[in-house]
Amino acid sequence: MSETKFMEVDDGYWNGLVSARKQRIDEAALARTVDLIVNKDRLSKRQHEVRLEEAITTSDFPYLFGQVIDRQLLANYREPEDPLYDWKDYVKIGSVPDFNTVRREKLSGKDPLLPLVPEKGEYLPYKPTNCRYTYAVKKYGAQFDISWEAIMNDSLGAFNDIPQEMANAAKDTESFRAANLIAASTGDGNAALYGATITDCGQAITNLGALPLTIANLETTIQLMKSQTSPTGKRLKIRPKYLVVPPALEFTARAILTSALKQWTEVGAGAGVPVPTTNVVPQAGLQLKINDWFPTIDTTHGNTAWYLFADPARGGAAVEVGYLRGHETPEVVMKASNKVAVGGGGLSSPFTGDFETDNIMYRVRDVIGGTAMDPRFTYLQSGA
Repeated sequence: MSETKFMEVDDGYWNGLVSARKQRIDEAALARTVDLIVNKDRLSKRQHEVRLEEAITTSDFPYLFGQVIDRQLLANYREPEDPLYDWKDYVKIGSVPDFNTVRREKLSGKDPLLPLVPEKGEYLPYKPTNCRYTYAVKKYGAQFDISWEAIMNDSLGAFNDIPQEMANAAKDTESFRAANLIAASTGDGNAALYGATITDCGQAITNLGALPLTIANLETTIQLMKSQTSPTGKRLKIRPKYLVVPPALEFTARAILTSALKQWTEVGAGAGVPVPTTNVVPQAGLQLKINDWFPTIDTTHGNTAWYLFADPARGGAAVEVGYLRGHETPEVVMKASNKVAVGGGGLSSPFTGDFETDNIMYRVRDVIGGTAMDPRFTYLQSGA
C-alpha cells in the first residue's frame, strides 16, 4: 500500500509548499472529496476509477485530499485516553517562539515563610538565587509515499492507513523524546535529573535509590520525596502524584495501589507481634502511568526501575517538553510533481506522482524539544 521513508527534514526539498492545514478549502468540497474517496455512492470499480481519474486531474483535488489526510492525522493524534500520551500528565508542556535556545528561570533560595516586620520596620526583599534550564526545539519528520496504483486501486486503504501511520509516528517520536529526558541506558536515569547526589541550584539532592517496588518501599520513597528541601533548608511539602513504571511492573503497581490489605508472613516461632494490616498507599492518591519506552532506553534496569513525579500543573516540574508556537501538532505537506506532459501544459498535478516512480509524496513534520528541570520533584528507584 505505502512506503514510509524516515529522514532528516530538509525544507529546501519541499520549497514553495503550504501546509495542507493552511489551505482555504470549501467544506462542501472537502465533504465531496471524502465521499469520493470512500466510494459513498457505491459505484462499480470501473466507475469509481474513472471518477477518481477525473478528480485527480483537477488542480484542487490534491490539496483536498491532503486536508482529508491532515484532519484524519489530527483525529488519530488526539485519540482520547491513549496510553502513549500518559507522559503528558507528569511532564510540563511548554511553548517556545522559535528554534533558538530558550531559558527557563527558577527562583530558588527564598524562605517560604514571611519574615517578621517590626513596628515601623522595613519590608525587605527576598534574595533568591536564579537557576536556569535551557533547551531548543528540533524538527522531526518522515516522508510517506503512496503509489499512483494504490490510489487508483485501493483509495480507501490509502485514506485510512497513511493518516494513522503519520499519527503513530508523531506520537512515538514525542513519547520517545520525553522518555529520554527521564531514563538512561545506565539504569540510573538521566544524569541531569537523578543522582545519589545531584547538584541543583547549588544544593546537593538525593533522588536516586535501588529499592524494588513493594508497598513498604513505595511508602519509604514517598516520604523521601516529601522530605526534599529548598536551598535554604525549608521543607517543600512535595506530594508525589504519579507512579510511573515499565510494562513489566504494571500488575505489581496495580496490586499495590488497589489492595486494601497487607499480607504479613510471620518469621520465627512464638505468638508474633500484632501489626496493622491496612494498605494505606491507595489513600496517597497516586495515579499509575505505564511507560513503554523505559525498557528500550534503559538497557540495565528497564524492567525494574520505577519513578515518582509531582504534579507539574502545581509548579512541580521535573521535566519540560516544549512545542514550537503555532506548530503544536504534526503538519502535513504534499510534494509537487516534477513531471511535465510532453504535449505541454506545464507541471503535472501532484496526484500524478513524481517523474521517477509515479509516487505521490506527503510529508509529516513534528517540532519538539525539552529538558530536565527540578530534581526535587521526582524520585527514581532502580529496583536492583
